[in-house]
Amino acid sequence: MTQQPVSPAQQQAPAPAAAADKSEAGRGGWRGIGLRADVRNLSLLGVLAVLVAVGGITEPDTFLSTSNLQLVLTQASVIGVVTVGMTFVITSGGIDLSVGAIVALSSVWATTLATQEYGFAGILFTAVVVGLGCGLVNGLLIAYGGLVPFIATLAMLASARGLALQITDGRTQIVTVKSVLDLGVPDSYVLGVPPLVLVFAGVTVLGWLLLNRTTFGRRTVAVGGNAEAARLAGIDVRRQRLYLYLLSGLCCGIAAFLLIVLAGSGQNTNGNLYELDAIAAAIIGGTLLSGGRGTIVGSVLGVLVFTTITNIFALNNLQSDVQQIAKGVIIVAAVLVQRRTARDGDV
Repeated sequence: MTQQPVSPAQQQAPAPAAAADKSEAGRGGWRGIGLRADVRNLSLLGVLAVLVAVGGITEPDTFLSTSNLQLVLTQASVIGVVTVGMTFVITSGGIDLSVGAIVALSSVWATTLATQEYGFAGILFTAVVVGLGCGLVNGLLIAYGGLVPFIATLAMLASARGLALQITDGRTQIVTVKSVLDLGVPDSYVLGVPPLVLVFAGVTVLGWLLLNRTTFGRRTVAVGGNAEAARLAGIDVRRQRLYLYLLSGLCCGIAAFLLIVLAGSGQNTNGNLYELDAIAAAIIGGTLLSGGRGTIVGSVLGVLVFTTITNIFALNNLQSDVQQIAKGVIIVAAVLVQRRTARDGDV
């Protein structure tokens, strides 16, 4: 019996059943990852619920009051905006140790007497531009200068802190622009929600859309998962990293403006340890420190957890060192969970 010749196209085409099985396996894998992400977020919501219960039990008259809940959300807004930018950087496999120093430099540069002469727009513009400028320097050093992110951002941390101290000469710069200060008073609240919280919510939504619904987000995950494979796939890895540090700098500039509104001043000590809080919030939220996976929702929940812990400790007059120990335990536990899920194939 003569065998019919097989065309090259037929030789390369996978069997329909095998292709279907592979497609179904891929969809099942993504569904599994999504399910585990939902479990992580639900776990964080459970932790947050427990903290709210503890606060309500220990200080029922104060913790659950409207003013205190507004305070918690307002304080979470500043570090929360920084954490959104940090989530993108960590997802790409990088790190940014300079975010706190950038917030400090942006806040003092935006509150000098010369800047305040230009009013609300001048302060906002300066804070954002300084943040973008610092992010640009970080991005150029890392993406095109070949410096390790840890070293480059550590150098920026020292330089920005030093420049902030030089600008202020160690003094607190009081804001006198009424339109800026008015954003922090209850009369400016929208349906009981402070404007700073609305800004934080807007940044969170935009960050989620950017990471989960755009090519930019997919490229960020690809670079963090395997930079060389991303390069071979046609992604300009260096340009992508530059954009990510610009994004982080932008978030720092926005956070600096929110801090100016909240504190009514600018000083070189602003943003102290923000880098640690932002990294910790992103990690416990489910963003892999090694890169390749990030979650904006989880990072925001991480910020709320840490901010609630701080508030509960303050209301109960507990020492800050105990608070730092509690945060450290949470961070270690989160990393151990990540390592376990990584061994189970959750990456």
